[in-house]
Amino acid sequence: MMSKRGGLWFIGFIMCFAQYAQAQSFAETALLFSRTQPGGSARIQSMGGAQVGLGADFSSALSNPAGLGMYNRSEFTLSPALNFANTSSTLFNNDTKDSKSTFHIPGFSLSFHNDYDKLTGFLGGTFAIGYTRTNDFNRNLSYGADNLDTSIIDYFLEQADGFTVAQFGAGGDLQNTPTQLGYDNYLIGDSTVWDPNANPRAYFTDVLGKPNTKEEIQTRGAQTQMSFSYGANYNDRLFIGGGIGVTTIRYKSRKRYEEAFQGEPVNDLLLEENLEIRGSGVNASLGLIFRPIDFVQIGVSATTPTYYELSDNYNALMRTSWNDFDYFGDNSVILSNEQASTDLITSDYSLQTPGKVSLGATFFLQKQGFLTLDVERTNYTKAKYNAVTQGISFDAENDDIQSLYQPVYNIRAGAEYRLNAFRFRGGYALMPEPFKTTQNNVSTSIQRITGGVGYRERNFYVDMAVVHSLGDGSYRPYTVNSVATPLVSSSLKTTNLIFTVGLTF
Repeated sequence: MMSKRGGLWFIGFIMCFAQYAQAQSFAETALLFSRTQPGGSARIQSMGGAQVGLGADFSSALSNPAGLGMYNRSEFTLSPALNFANTSSTLFNNDTKDSKSTFHIPGFSLSFHNDYDKLTGFLGGTFAIGYTRTNDFNRNLSYGADNLDTSIIDYFLEQADGFTVAQFGAGGDLQNTPTQLGYDNYLIGDSTVWDPNANPRAYFTDVLGKPNTKEEIQTRGAQTQMSFSYGANYNDRLFIGGGIGVTTIRYKSRKRYEEAFQGEPVNDLLLEENLEIRGSGVNASLGLIFRPIDFVQIGVSATTPTYYELSDNYNALMRTSWNDFDYFGDNSVILSNEQASTDLITSDYSLQTPGKVSLGATFFLQKQGFLTLDVERTNYTKAKYNAVTQGISFDAENDDIQSLYQPVYNIRAGAEYRLNAFRFRGGYALMPEPFKTTQNNVSTSIQRITGGVGYRERNFYVDMAVVHSLGDGSYRPYTVNSVATPLVSSSLKTTNLIFTVGLTF
């Protein structure tokens, strides 16, 4: 399967942007789509995303549907947001900054409440339809450095070594890879070009200098869930609920990698790679909240694995600018502006992302506010691929998932203080390291520092949240058998400004 898509998407271990990793290998793509955010209204977001033991918010449809049982009126909500993503990268002590700003609608909901006959003990129930953005992929990353000791051409040489030129053709192991593009652009050639008796499985290059390198990486898209959930209230002590989630993934990545040379037969090269992944999935959730005494609530919820059907499209293009170079030395091929591209490669497969089990508690401080805390367990080793096309196996990719990742306990905590109709909130969340062994000595844990305010009247409310996320990562544009292989260190700081307007009826 890996040779079918080909390309640099399978090089090294990459956690660019930490929580918003550039999807690179299948194992890393599985983590990207498994490591979702809690999502929800501005109220919940301002408290670190903690909500399992709280309830009475449309966010419960995603986290713990039992919380819908706490509604006593129907409600409509809409949540627009502005997201500011700032990245910093370092390659051999060269620092580069980049940014991306987006406007989106991360949530809306419609909740229908019904009162029941109190003689049965069930006081009421609420059915809710809610839309939530659980992952945002809109990021830019750029970096650059001069006079590198290695070149992507070295990568092409190592990848081609041991193969005949026939493997660049139809059905070959190197077809539709950047290495093929390097060959088609004359950056590498088999040794028989200069010696007919040479090893036809060995390769050479006419480009020997140190390049100035830069790359721009853009990712776009989001992961969302439409929830259909119901929660019921039994005697104001026990709240139970369940729901179905319909999920979607829209992910696009574009890489533009460039090298420039001085005093070489080639002036510069450009490699552009494009990857698009689209698909949908389904999951289910169950939960309950128990109120043993008036000022304490304890919640527990479980979400099944999400079962996705995915399709991806990959293509690549390479351009090179030469100094009218006589490639064979006999004026038969004069290189000037060369170009080659891959076919459009489409792959269909299924992905199962791991389920989650959450425990939450909320402690009310009379009528002045409350404290709430969530602990969520998810096991990233449970992500699993399955082939759609007969004869294709994902055993190696699933083995990678098992060897790379580990279970984690995500922690979220928040508080709300009430002053008449106003609400003041703050929170913190931690998503620990998902790798068993830290990659490139960089921790990829994620921290979220949150805060917000709200105003509530009987028939409407307005909430605002500021969510500041921090994470580090690393990235190798290519790997070669050298300690000089470039390693890009990166950090991501995102600020998400969310508003929620709610109308009750």
